[in-house]
Amino acid sequence: MNLSALLTSAGLNTAVCLLLFSLYSVLRKQPSFVNVYFGQKLSLAQSKRHDPFWLGRLIPSASWIKKAWEASEDELYAIGGVDAVVFLRSVVFSIRVFIVASIVCLFLVLPLNYFGTGIEHKQLQDEPLNVFTIGNVPGGSRWLWAHCLALYIISLCVCLLLYFEYKNITKMRLSHITASLYYPSHFTVIVRAIPWAHEESYSDSVSKFFTDNYASSYLSHQMVYQSGAVQKLMSDAEKMYKMLKSTNLEKQCVPRLMRCGFCGGTSTSFKILSDDSNGSSSGKSCFDGSEVRKQECDAALVFFRTRYAALVSSEALQSPNPMLWVTDPAPEPHDIYWPNLCVPYRILWIRRILVIVASICFVIFFLFPVVFTQSLVHFDKLKKMFPFLKNIGQRKIVEQLITGYLPSVIFIIFLYIVAPLMYLFSTLEGAISRSGRKISTCMKVLYFVIWNVFFVNILTEAAIDHYQVSILKLGDAKNIPQLLARAVPATATYFITYVLTSGWASLSIELIQPFPLLCNLFYRYILQNKDDSTYGTYTFPYHIEVPRVLLFGLLGFTCSTLAPLILPFLLVYFFLAFLVYRNQIINVYVTEYDSGGLYWPIIHNTTIFSLVLTQIIALGVFGIKESPIASGFTFPLIILTLLFHEFCRQRFQPVFSRTPAKIAIEMDREDEHCGRMEEIHMKLLNAYCECNGGSSSSRPLTSHKPTESSVTIKTDSGVLSGSGSRDISQA
Repeated sequence: MNLSALLTSAGLNTAVCLLLFSLYSVLRKQPSFVNVYFGQKLSLAQSKRHDPFWLGRLIPSASWIKKAWEASEDELYAIGGVDAVVFLRSVVFSIRVFIVASIVCLFLVLPLNYFGTGIEHKQLQDEPLNVFTIGNVPGGSRWLWAHCLALYIISLCVCLLLYFEYKNITKMRLSHITASLYYPSHFTVIVRAIPWAHEESYSDSVSKFFTDNYASSYLSHQMVYQSGAVQKLMSDAEKMYKMLKSTNLEKQCVPRLMRCGFCGGTSTSFKILSDDSNGSSSGKSCFDGSEVRKQECDAALVFFRTRYAALVSSEALQSPNPMLWVTDPAPEPHDIYWPNLCVPYRILWIRRILVIVASICFVIFFLFPVVFTQSLVHFDKLKKMFPFLKNIGQRKIVEQLITGYLPSVIFIIFLYIVAPLMYLFSTLEGAISRSGRKISTCMKVLYFVIWNVFFVNILTEAAIDHYQVSILKLGDAKNIPQLLARAVPATATYFITYVLTSGWASLSIELIQPFPLLCNLFYRYILQNKDDSTYGTYTFPYHIEVPRVLLFGLLGFTCSTLAPLILPFLLVYFFLAFLVYRNQIINVYVTEYDSGGLYWPIIHNTTIFSLVLTQIIALGVFGIKESPIASGFTFPLIILTLLFHEFCRQRFQPVFSRTPAKIAIEMDREDEHCGRMEEIHMKLLNAYCECNGGSSSSRPLTSHKPTESSVTIKTDSGVLSGSGSRDISQA
């Protein structure tokens, strides 16, 4: 692949981005799409739009960019919580690191790579991309010290920024824990694997066990019932009621000659139901008293009088048999995932093994599209192996599209099935919280893309270029640095096009929101439903976006000193990501639950892994290039980076896995001193409601979103005004 093919791919992606960005700036002004592009704001207000037509609706504008840029971190925290701030800080961290890397590598390393061998160069647009990599530097060159110096500068910059970010985010997490006067999860423990007794129900067993063992701190408990189907039916009924009520049948229903497509009746044959949402069922519980024991699961929510008692209970081993009376900290009411609480604890380990086996099978299956797309990059070699392909690549523009654009597009299409499948796997594993399910999915997607996008592409490159070398040499650890050192610069071509297609284009698609947009059109024009509140909103897809940002960070680190031409394209991606994600968090996505910044340890560990991998590859390159001085300086750099990682793990990571006892005790003392404990206990008993998947009282007193307020919101499409709030979001 030459530079002109790369520029062709960059031009195509730039045109696509500009087109979609312009289309977004027009669509967001249309009143019909307010629920798609302002779902976060609609969730805060019962909207009454004043939307007279004006010509500016049809003209693209960049006003959303200014608003996204000017939003403060406090505003982002109030809207999206700690997770949103952590994610955006990871993007800002990447911008800072790759600005430094670009300055060092583009002005120091890239010229040395280009003029390394002293060969006679072609015209710049016809130059193959490998002349811009370290592969163009001859062995034994005295200029390799520049690459080693660049590696030291990048490593030092990464470690310093990581330390300060970890320190600040740790403080933010602790402030998040202490910010609210009342989080139900601080007083609540989930107990599973309750032993069955013929003479008493699960509820009696829980009461007896905790009364005997925690007599002074045990408050009450709430059993978990097998009500997944009931909960779904109630939720669907509530949505259907809103849809029927919003149509204002008394005013809008008129006799028509056209018959119904479902039942064949005319419009006058339908009976208008009463709009009494409570009906005769108000005040009744979800279950009949005689059936309660049959519906009980071997799981319960146990409430304690103090935060410290709940903390001790959740960390302690309750029984000599670790498979009985298993306790875990409870999620927040809106975060809890009720269906998995009904899964017997004794079979969870079997589920996890099956998920691992299924994941391995899926990884093996995914090798085929990876090999196919990587082979398209080496189209010139394929033409030698398969002569019938010569007729396809006769035109230069066709060959440039095949080698520079088509491989990444095909690979991205296959990648779209990864996140939903991993989400299903995480659900089957038995996550008890919705945020925990997303974090588990994030880890799976991250492992998957690092292996398939990075390592498998490198191994495929090695197999295509050096197919005469036996694959058995991979079993020797000594050969791995040399293999990576040869393959990474050669694979950098594909990685650059991947950044263009998967990076730039994905941000454009994220802005457009194609799936919610199609759903909006279906609801509005096919179902004739005009009520925005029944369309639903969405939470931020951290399990998709966090792995994507970290993967691009890995590509940037590994290619920075070996193939620095990727750095400008990465910088453009991260700048666009900074604006797009801020806009989406402010306007589109609703925050229903917050993990409290648990994504940052994943970001930190992956960044350290990427940095160490970069140093190992550089060590292999310096060995191949016969530069003992550069190799000698690189080895201690690896050791120092690992020591830094261990320091951060010991200093900061425990705060993200456990709540400090001192904070829990101080908060309990403050509540007792102010006389709030009785009020907290009363609210605690009604905090969790399994039938509704949450509770109206389940949010903390200092919630991210107002529970009852008068709101007037200005958007590009008009004015939204109203009062109150709705719970219409979908996970």
